[in-house]
Parts: sequence; C-alpha cells; structure tokens
Amino acid sequence: MVPAISILDQSTIVSGRDAGQAIRETLEVARLADRLGYARYWLAEHHNSRSHAGSAPEIVIAAIAATTQRIRIGSAGVMLPHYSALKVAEQFRALEAIAPGRIDLGLGRAPGSDGRTAYALNPNAATAADNFPAAVRDLLGWLGDGLPEQHPYREVRASPEVPTFPEVWILGSSDYGAQVAAFFGLPYCFAHFITDGQGCAEAIATYRQTFREMRGQGPHAAIGIYALAAPTEAEAEALFAPRALWRLHRDRGVYPPLPTAEEAAAYPYSDAERARVARMRERAIIGTPGQVRERIEALAIEVGAQEVAILAPCHDTEARLRSVTLIAEAFEMTGELAPCA
Repeated sequence: MVPAISILDQSTIVSGRDAGQAIRETLEVARLADRLGYARYWLAEHHNSRSHAGSAPEIVIAAIAATTQRIRIGSAGVMLPHYSALKVAEQFRALEAIAPGRIDLGLGRAPGSDGRTAYALNPNAATAADNFPAAVRDLLGWLGDGLPEQHPYREVRASPEVPTFPEVWILGSSDYGAQVAAFFGLPYCFAHFITDGQGCAEAIATYRQTFREMRGQGPHAAIGIYALAAPTEAEAEALFAPRALWRLHRDRGVYPPLPTAEEAAAYPYSDAERARVARMRERAIIGTPGQVRERIEALAIEVGAQEVAILAPCHDTEARLRSVTLIAEAFEMTGELAPCA
C-alpha cells in the first residue's frame, strides 16, 4: 500500500535571511503542495528559536487556508500544555469557518522550547505537561464530544459554533503520545525525524494494540520524516550537508539558522563529527525521486505507517520547491483531494 504523503514545515530560518522570509517561504511551499496533490500541510510550533520562525501555527494555518483550495492544513503541533484548551478549541473552530473540512489539529506535549520559555508561556509549566490527557479531554469536549457531567465548565460553549470540526491528532516521539492517541481513539503521528527512528515501530505497535475505537474509524498512524529529492544523488548530497551540520549543532543544544552549502563545506569537522555525519547520511532519505519514493515506502511498511509527513528544510528555496515537485511526481500525485483518515 502506498502511504499518503504530506508535508511538515517548521518555517526554518536560514543563514542570510530573516524570520519573515521563512514564513513567506512557508506560504509559497504550501500553495505549491496544494496544486501538486499533497494530502496535508502541517505547521510546527517552536518558541525562542533562532532556527525556526513557526511560533504561532494557528496564524499561519489561517493564511494558508485562505490561499489554497483542496489540501488539509493543520498543526504539528500545538503544544497544548502552554495554553487553555478552550482557547485552542475556539481558534480551530474559527479555522474551520475559514476552510470547512480541511483543518487538522495536531497536539503535542513537549515544550517546543527551553524550560525558561515554557514558564514564560505558562507560569504553571511545572504541572501542565502532567495534565496533558485531561487537557485533551477538555479540548475534545469543546470540539463536539461534550464535557463530563460534573465538569466545572460544562456550560461554557466554544465559539464560533460551525457545523464541521477539525480532525484532532496526537503527536509524539515516545510511547506516551501513542498511548494518549489510542485512549482517545485519535490518529497518531510519530516524530521519526527527531529520534532518527528510535522507538518508532514500537510506539506505533503500542498505538495499534491499545487503540479504542470511539469515532467510527480505526487506528491511523503516520510518521514525520526528513526527506529530500534532487535530479541526481550528488546534488542531493550537497543539499543535505547544511542539514547535517545543523543537526550537529542541535545535538549540542545549539539552534542556529540553517547554514549555507558553503558554510557547511568550510566547517572544521572533527573526526568524531565526520563519523556522526556519515551515520546521519546512512539513515537520511535523500537521493533521486525514485530512490526517495522507494525508501519512504519501505520505511512506512517497516513501522506500520499509513501516512508520511515530509520535513525538508533547505537553504536553497528553489531546490526545496523542486524537491517538493519531484517527490509529488514520484508518487504520481494528481492534485485531487486525497481521502482523509
């Protein structure tokens, strides 16, 4: 079975360009993905970051929803511990009013930032993550499930009250998110690009084994991966080098803008760093369009995913747009509305 193919965008800030340009590039790529036939376009949430401009996915979702025709648009995800469940429900009901039947609400538990920033967003950050399941319950209640009989805010209604509802997902990089998704009978996406796949198959297996059908549909598992296509393997390798250097920085807790190919080539790699990059390259899904499709399909089968969301930050905007196009062509996308989960 060929997985559905979507895009995950962190609105990456690149060396030499600012955050505003990163957001505008996101809008451009989303419009292209809509024309090509990708299933979904998801926006990540990060705060206090020099690497990513996507601090408010709900705002960018609205802009994309207003300028696209068929693609589903959503968050991957809203970091729920930072916010009131009621406010998030109202934001995504408003998005449904803009693009009925095309909105996804992906929810995460991680801070998407450093600890200090988490407290700046929510002074109760010390306990908010522990309350994630209850917050998901409340959010689902305000989106249509209804709140429990004894809930103190049962009579509070989330507005605007529109006839359609966002599709709610749980996102994660461990068994925890898989168990929450299974408990509430929701679709689940594993952040493969964060863990390099570690724990992915196990989390999806846990999700499927413990899934409770509550909404008339069975389990639906997706993975978020890094993948990049170019006309030749050599070009794909060159485009991957800045991403590999950025990952070296990330693994040390440093989050700079994505470097240029020239900056990556000039970097004084140690022997240990060269070995680390070589290991990254072995796992990276990069190459010609045919090679990328083959590896994506193999990975989806290996871990049991029905859908794959591709993350492909690239310093060269034209190369990124070309990669999005080449992958669409490799998967023989038609531009028609893909079926939802």
